[in-house]
Amino acid sequence: MRLLVTGGAGFIGSAIVEAALERGDDVRVLDSLRPDVHGAPPVLDARVDFVQGDVRDEGTVYRALDGIDVVCHQAAKVGLGVDFSDAPDYVSSNEFGTSVLLAAMAGTGITRFVQASSMVVYGEGAYLGAAGPTRPAARRVADLDAGRFDPLDDDGRPLEPALIAEDAPLDPRNVYAISKLSQEYLATSWSRSTGGIAASLRYHNVYGPGMPQNTPYAGVASLFRSSLERGDAPRVFEDGRQRRDFVHSRDVAAANLAAIDWTARATGERAFNVGSGVVHTIGEIAEQLSEHSGGPAPVITGEYRLGDVRHITASSDRLKTELGWQPSMSFEAGMREFATAPLRAAVRR
Repeated sequence: MRLLVTGGAGFIGSAIVEAALERGDDVRVLDSLRPDVHGAPPVLDARVDFVQGDVRDEGTVYRALDGIDVVCHQAAKVGLGVDFSDAPDYVSSNEFGTSVLLAAMAGTGITRFVQASSMVVYGEGAYLGAAGPTRPAARRVADLDAGRFDPLDDDGRPLEPALIAEDAPLDPRNVYAISKLSQEYLATSWSRSTGGIAASLRYHNVYGPGMPQNTPYAGVASLFRSSLERGDAPRVFEDGRQRRDFVHSRDVAAANLAAIDWTARATGERAFNVGSGVVHTIGEIAEQLSEHSGGPAPVITGEYRLGDVRHITASSDRLKTELGWQPSMSFEAGMREFATAPLRAAVRR
């Protein structure tokens, strides 16, 4: 099988490339090596056919698609962003880039597509109230300023967080989330118009060796690690009790390979949650990294970011049942490895 991985020089993309090479796939990588993602040019496996270029450039994309059987689309601008001025870059990189790629696939007759989506398409996760399942409104600034971080019901009582499934209503609450959901809609439209098969993998909090450091767009695990490497205590926003599902990059790579295989036997399009299935808090990950690195204890700051969700944890039962995937890395073993694992070089500012 001839596989194209867009963004294949990045954190998750490189894990997918490694796993695909290990099982004997022929791999081509398309990556722009943009400096706000790559602090230094990555060293790629000699078996990789590398094309440097932007997924938004039609000519480059057509060249990268030549002879390809299936596309694994990881190229994207990630993270919540610094402020709304990041919106044009998110829309261009994620939405426009995906549209160029899918149009070129339609033009070349490639019918198998797997892409990175995100848990952020759900907005606030699933909750239970007095009357049963409910979806809370966005948290109010007045409540956040007062340290009331949990979403409340109409009577002002905290709601109980629950696992969310793929058929839950989608409610993106920041520009990054909107752009990821747009990517899913583009894949759906492409599938319906061309007969192609598309899988959108909604990643939860991915961590692992080779995460980018020293960037405001990095995941929380990387930010904590970067603080500890400087000798600083990890700074934990809100009260540290935000619930998340942390999944190791090698397990995410395995999920991509399972989805790639699924596109050979499936029809239409499908979304899959990708998480470990075990709930932990932001505070717990900071504590684990501090302990395993021998660094200072975390500091709970009470600060918050508008657009962050309080709790988001998902059921990955669909991925396990339909694709036969199982996570292999426990939270404890993953944190122990990640506490001292190498990170990517600091990006240029």
